[in-house]
Amino acid sequence: MEKSATNNKLPPTKQNAVQFRLNDIGFRLILIPFFGIAIPLITGMINVDNFSHWKIKLSFLYTILIAFLVWQGNRYLLFSLRSYFNWHKKPLHKIGILLLSVSFYTIPLSVLMLTGWYKLFNDGNINKEIIVTSTLIIMICVIFITHVYETAFLVKESESEIVRNEQLERAKAEAELEALKNQIDPHFIFNSLNTLSHLIEEKPLKARQFNDSLADVYRYILHNKGRELVLLQEEIGFLTDYFSLLKIRFENAVQLKILFGEDVYQQYLIPPISLQVLAENAIKHNEFSDVQPLVISISLQNDSLIIHNERRKKELRKESSKIGLQNLQERYRLTAGMEIRIEDDAENFTVTLPLLQTN
Repeated sequence: MEKSATNNKLPPTKQNAVQFRLNDIGFRLILIPFFGIAIPLITGMINVDNFSHWKIKLSFLYTILIAFLVWQGNRYLLFSLRSYFNWHKKPLHKIGILLLSVSFYTIPLSVLMLTGWYKLFNDGNINKEIIVTSTLIIMICVIFITHVYETAFLVKESESEIVRNEQLERAKAEAELEALKNQIDPHFIFNSLNTLSHLIEEKPLKARQFNDSLADVYRYILHNKGRELVLLQEEIGFLTDYFSLLKIRFENAVQLKILFGEDVYQQYLIPPISLQVLAENAIKHNEFSDVQPLVISISLQNDSLIIHNERRKKELRKESSKIGLQNLQERYRLTAGMEIRIEDDAENFTVTLPLLQTN
């Protein structure tokens, strides 16, 4: 089947209905001659014992012509009516119109052409019984073939609708993902500028060091935010760089522990900037000091990263929007098709990030 262009000037019903054209040339080349030969033999209209060789050939050519005209005319009617009547909205209306249209075309044409055959090949001796029987058989065949055509159209349209819905869902997911990626920059910059402002006031020398390190970290964000997945090795490296910024400000009050070896870094994929979001979240919501440092540990279990820290809730001036975690949850759902798991109680905060294997 071939897609046909939809004319924007068509009525809305026609625009919705005219979606495909059947590539049925082979179908017609086989069945038109078949019906043109079979129906006269079944009804006894052509008696091969009483006709000469050439008369038989010319008779069958004539009956094949009848089959051709009947088929092509009904095919045209079927294709035209599809543009104006919808199976799903008005099925009974559609059936009624189809039956009326094929009957008003097929019956007069068949009677006229069959009568003409008797005048040409049977010396004008018309057998009305055979004409009625042949016309009835032709109508049954026309209804059957019309059903086949409609079934083919409906199957193809159903397949097309599934593909179209999948494309729409994918486009929607891609748009959502792009919007989520675009949230990363303002969120990260806002928090980084707050930190830098704090350091400028309290520790000017460290503020300059922080600014230089921030450039390296932001370079990673610019390079990878357009990617759906990165190697775990890249993400761990970025988290380490990000923690160097935190150490400038908080020194020993924040600590990072990676509890698995580098030998697995190349084996897994993860959405970019996932671990930084969780580290940032832990810093934002917990009290910590040199005496009671915030320890963020990352372990690997069953192809998932377990990011954990003790819960020492900080009193915030205003309620958190939780945009960081929501962003991470949505990005994971859209890029990896998996859900992250968050366990939050009075003593511990744990996030489980499923990983994708590279092979």
